[in-house]
Amino acid sequence: MMTQKDRLHFEDLEEGTKIQLGSHTITKDEIIEFAKEFDPLPFHLDEEVAKKSLLGGLASSGWQTAGLTLRMLVNEFLGKIASMGGLGFENLKWKKPLMKGDTLTGTVTIASLRRSQSHPEKAVMVLDFDMRNQKNQQIMTMSLANLVAVRHPEQTKGEGA
Repeated sequence: MMTQKDRLHFEDLEEGTKIQLGSHTITKDEIIEFAKEFDPLPFHLDEEVAKKSLLGGLASSGWQTAGLTLRMLVNEFLGKIASMGGLGFENLKWKKPLMKGDTLTGTVTIASLRRSQSHPEKAVMVLDFDMRNQKNQQIMTMSLANLVAVRHPEQTKGEGA
């Protein structure tokens, strides 16, 4: 297991970097199990009801899609950096439903990266998400602010590490 010291820090990250988040194919059972516990609306629980709904078929909860996205982010990026925790997300938009059998893929871009003025050991990183299905249709977008550790708080980014 990676130690905090071995992880990527503020000094190692760059604005504009794009990270591929891998993929996850959503199953009927995953949709129904999540819905039973967290979003028990009929169109997430019953295929026949879902077919007659605005969604046109069994679809995951938007919150399930967001949760899957977070898991993919941790697997491909946050688990490799010196993350100090999330600050919150903005502009969460569910563009299309994630339907049973769809494969969720995504790209996250480091939209901004700045040192904290009041806490030089911390930096704020904003990530922009673009989540899509196997047809390249946009499923979800959002921005997430996350704290990242600064390896050398006494130095500015341009100085030697």
